[in-house]
Amino acid sequence: MKLHKEGKNTIIIALFLVALLAYALIYWGPDVSWYKASVSIAAIIFYALIVRFFRVPKRDFVSIDGSIMAPADGEIVVVEKVFESEYLKEECFQISVFMSPNDVHINWFPFKGTVKYFKYHPGKHLVAWHPKASKLNERTSICLESTDKKRVMIHQVAGAIARRIVCYAKVDHEVEQNDELGFIKFGSRVDLYIPLSAKPIVKLEDKVIGGVTPVAKF
Repeated sequence: MKLHKEGKNTIIIALFLVALLAYALIYWGPDVSWYKASVSIAAIIFYALIVRFFRVPKRDFVSIDGSIMAPADGEIVVVEKVFESEYLKEECFQISVFMSPNDVHINWFPFKGTVKYFKYHPGKHLVAWHPKASKLNERTSICLESTDKKRVMIHQVAGAIARRIVCYAKVDHEVEQNDELGFIKFGSRVDLYIPLSAKPIVKLEDKVIGGVTPVAKF
């Protein structure tokens, strides 16, 4: 299993902490074989889940001109009209993908274009599916402009567990569809704010695969 570069330090620290906790539980716990075996197995499973979280999927990405691809793996939790007040200053369709801890947490650029805007916002850590998470939680804001001048805002939003958002977007850089946008550690979501001229093609509770599932068309 290939692991993402953003997981290197976390995996090393987790190994030390899980091993220390397991040792303490075994040392101070009852001196019976079933208890020691149970603690050891639980520690191994917990550590394996942490390692798995940083997996890089083997995936055949799909590039479709005129399509906006899912920027992340997960479940569609929002499809509605909203007013994007930070940068676009206009009414848009919001499409949000919620990533559970079991999902791949790499994020991808949904179409080919140029990064026109970037800003990091410190904030709260409400559960990622909370209606106010897009405005109150720690997040990044990225505006991506297509080759035909259509602009889409992308928010990487931290959740209740997530404490670090990594974003590779740089203003004025050109990106390809399905290039890596970044990584969010543990439960989180990605919001897209697309123009009203675009057509959402997903609905609530749909499961999407980043870089494979189209979520809208220009």
